[in-house]
Amino acid sequence: MHARYFGPRPLIEDNSQRSQSSVILSARASYKVDAKTSVNFDVFNLFNRKSNDIEYYYLSQRCPTCAPEQDIHFHPAEPRTARLALVMHY
Repeated sequence: MHARYFGPRPLIEDNSQRSQSSVILSARASYKVDAKTSVNFDVFNLFNRKSNDIEYYYLSQRCPTCAPEQDIHFHPAEPRTARLALVMHY
């Protein structure tokens, strides 16, 4: 199991805009085939939490005719994802 926690944090220096906290859990199961080979199965965002990986607060303009405005911009966390990997060392 792997847990990633980001607590609430200031998005600008005066602390008037803050991000939300987030917790994302991931899990890995691994099977060692031999001394040089293993198979890994990973599940990222195990509980499919809706949160943001990163957040910014800055001035932006949504369209050429709109007035610029301060706003929070973010990159959402990836949804639940699985990965199967064959790892071979030489």
